[in-house]
Amino acid sequence: MSASVRVPTILRTYTNDAAEVTADGATVADVLDDLEANYPGIRARILDDAGKVRRFVNVYVGDEDVRFEKGLQTEVADGAKVSIIPAVAGGC
Repeated sequence: MSASVRVPTILRTYTNDAAEVTADGATVADVLDDLEANYPGIRARILDDAGKVRRFVNVYVGDEDVRFEKGLQTEVADGAKVSIIPAVAGGC
């Protein structure tokens, strides 16, 4: 399965400034493995040392946050849009 992955500005140094790249995989874990194979170092910015999505990173398949689905085992259909979105914090 091939997915389109939207890459946030902060991670584009890994994708040669590409805002969107293609990755293969049947699950989010597979897609991240493919991203790592093609853009070394990117997975460590998305996953923590325990292999879970970092606390301040959100991963969506379509409009669904994978944390509320099957996590890294969330299915990725052919042609799906996967978005990696860093959380933004702020305040007064």
